[in-house]
Amino acid sequence: MKYKILSVCCLLCIQLRAVGQIFEGEVTYEKTSYWAKILNKLTYLTEEERSRAQTSWGSNDEGDKNRGLLATNGKMSHYEDIEKEADGGYQWRKSQYVLQYDHENEKKIEIEEFSGKTYIISDSLKAPKWKVLNKIKEVNGYLCMMATTEDTLKGQKVTAWFANDLAGSAGPERYFGLPGIILEVDVNDGEVIIKAVKVEKKPVDEQLQLPKKLKGKKIDQEKYDKMIAEFVSNSIKSHRNPYYFIRY
Repeated sequence: MKYKILSVCCLLCIQLRAVGQIFEGEVTYEKTSYWAKILNKLTYLTEEERSRAQTSWGSNDEGDKNRGLLATNGKMSHYEDIEKEADGGYQWRKSQYVLQYDHENEKKIEIEEFSGKTYIISDSLKAPKWKVLNKIKEVNGYLCMMATTEDTLKGQKVTAWFANDLAGSAGPERYFGLPGIILEVDVNDGEVIIKAVKVEKKPVDEQLQLPKKLKGKKIDQEKYDKMIAEFVSNSIKSHRNPYYFIRY
């Protein structure tokens, strides 16, 4: 992929964004997980096991694909997994993965399944520490700028591309906090790619409503992160792949 490294263009994009209207609507994303690459990072695997994994997934691994839907109006955002219906449309997945972010008041509620239990993570909203770079490219018809960060919990390098003419700080999954809607995310140089496949400008008031009664164990982010970190560490020590059981 060729990137245009144009500082002047980037500055113009930022200036245009200052007078742009806040985006309200839905963004549909396709997430592709390339398991041959993910498994290759497991240090406990023998060369024979690595070779077997490569054979199982194939050198031309097309990846494991699923979709998610983001609804946002600038002040609030809601992200949830969706699955394809028989008629070609999409519906919410039965598994629990819901992110409700109040960007204006910096609060969040996340609902996620882990180890057979549903957890409700209620805490303050803290954006990743992004570094915006002077690289641009087109994603789904929108001119986007590049930003990078690091997920210290999972040891992942994250590259995001945010749209210059879609003002707002939302994005797919837990990626947000840039001066434009994030349309693409690359985790660890292509191990996972999350890319916008559809952008619709429309009212989203109904999509931003959570059910009045939430079922699950309430926990804060610190305790949840500690639980995940211990699970990953114990799995690696036991020569088990932790990434089949947690969101990568």
